[in-house]
Amino acid sequence: MERVIGIDLGTTNSCVAVIENGEPVVLRNSEGGRTTPSVVAFGSDGDRYVGEVAKRQALTNPRNTVTSIKRFMGRKYDEVRREAELVPFAVRADLLGRAIVELDGREVAPQEISAMILQKMKQTAEDALGCDVARAVITVPAYFNDAQRQATKDAGRIAGLQVLRILNEPTAAALAYGLGRRRDARIAVYDLGGGTFDVSLLQIGEGVFEVLATSGDSHLGGDDFDERVIQWLIGEFHRLQGIDLREDRMAVQRLKEAAEKAKCDLSFSQSALITIPFITVARDGPVHLNMSLSQARLEQLVDDLIERTRLPCEEALAAAGLAPKDIDEVILVGGQTRMPAVQRLVNRIFGVPIHRGVNPDEVVAIGAAIQGGVLAGEVDRLVLVDVIPHSLGVETEGGLCTCLIERNTTIPAQKSEIFTTARDGQDRVEIRVLQGERPLASDNKLIGHFQLTGIRPAPRGVPQVEVTFDLDANGILNVSAKDLSTGKEQAIRIEYASGLSEEELTRMEDEADRFAREARTRKARLEARNEAERVAFDARKVLGASENSLSPAYRESLLRGVGRIEAALASGDLLEIREATEELRSLREQIGG
Repeated sequence: MERVIGIDLGTTNSCVAVIENGEPVVLRNSEGGRTTPSVVAFGSDGDRYVGEVAKRQALTNPRNTVTSIKRFMGRKYDEVRREAELVPFAVRADLLGRAIVELDGREVAPQEISAMILQKMKQTAEDALGCDVARAVITVPAYFNDAQRQATKDAGRIAGLQVLRILNEPTAAALAYGLGRRRDARIAVYDLGGGTFDVSLLQIGEGVFEVLATSGDSHLGGDDFDERVIQWLIGEFHRLQGIDLREDRMAVQRLKEAAEKAKCDLSFSQSALITIPFITVARDGPVHLNMSLSQARLEQLVDDLIERTRLPCEEALAAAGLAPKDIDEVILVGGQTRMPAVQRLVNRIFGVPIHRGVNPDEVVAIGAAIQGGVLAGEVDRLVLVDVIPHSLGVETEGGLCTCLIERNTTIPAQKSEIFTTARDGQDRVEIRVLQGERPLASDNKLIGHFQLTGIRPAPRGVPQVEVTFDLDANGILNVSAKDLSTGKEQAIRIEYASGLSEEELTRMEDEADRFAREARTRKARLEARNEAERVAFDARKVLGASENSLSPAYRESLLRGVGRIEAALASGDLLEIREATEELRSLREQIGG
């Protein structure tokens, strides 16, 4: 049976899990970690590094180290201008207005960088399972819009994965929480991650997981908390030393690491000492940073950010027709929920116990693996009913937004509506697809547009064009149109202003495949060299320790074998290294080694 893995593609960290013997298991990466930093670095030698290795070089190579790329997925530059100003790498608009990362003069789409993280997750699974993996369930914030979901799916395709399902992160957490539970319950999933905030309310019981409502804020996450600490550090340092660190990119990167660590420490202690030696150089020599940040001061710095999570919770309760007393339990997801002030706010909002039986960093990947197990036939007796987070509609005459599918509608969903022309003799119509809750089209997000041509010219109001919105189980929208006067039907693909063309996707797939092959070759070469050096070292030990007990013929053979390995290592020929290693290993076995 072909395996299906579950991937939590996180803003700060990513995680991969799979079903083993009917139970979800988190897989360790090559560094031994259960989670992998969502960091990609580009070296001067053209190599790409992902995860902990990439994170370690962020200080010395900040311009070519990409973090929090999830915030830029499927979005225009104008939408992420604020986030772009906070990162050390260059983010700008391309000719189509899309947010693009510039590294050493080369443009790299956010989807391509996310694909590198997904490739790392794919490789982690293949190393752990001992087989190729090509199918996956990938999670996204519940409040991701259509373009962001499609961008995530594109990233999976570039990484060589068939994305069977795009799953909302709070829903995934609920699956992990509710697997095997018998009693009915209404739960709230409060998900405050590195880049986004979501809250979902679910009814679970007897293997049925029904999402009742969802809400959130796609511009709020742990990165914003870090930024408040960084700005406080910069301000305090300027007050004490008279030095402004904002223009020193390496200093800012060191502040970012220190701020993140202090924030994590303050989830468990009352104060944190922040020490950064040689943060900068002044006229009198090196200057060090030594400050203490208390838990109370941190809470003051981020109080408004925490409070911003209240309104989405209230909106979700109202949409579901529930009161806080109707919720049985709250699940916390995302590392930022470890902050005591966040937990106190959750208690004030819902007034019910917080479930502490799940790991906030791993629960989403576990839920994704469970959904993968359902799709692969490894998990049965489980039904998932999810909803869309935003209303979908079209712009109509007068600049109004006509809603076809309302927010919190169960997916998959399909809705058709008849539209007509606004002018006499009109032979085409432009349909602008919108996402949002406002009555005016200009106040909502334009997620795509298309033209239906070939309409038979007639007086305004006579032609009838049936537009169908088809929302799949991933929450991704497909649109079709039919001219009822002629019976001519046409399938329409929305062209996302922030999306990738088929040509771009194919090119990125080819590049990703090439780099994957090169990475496998480098790994094989490194493994072969290490094994050759081990075998040669072992042979030298035998030669030194058993000098008098070896026959001259055996001794000569060992020396010749060691010499061949040394020559093969110097040449770098992979086949020769392997053959020389195998020859010397066989000689060692012959002499009883």
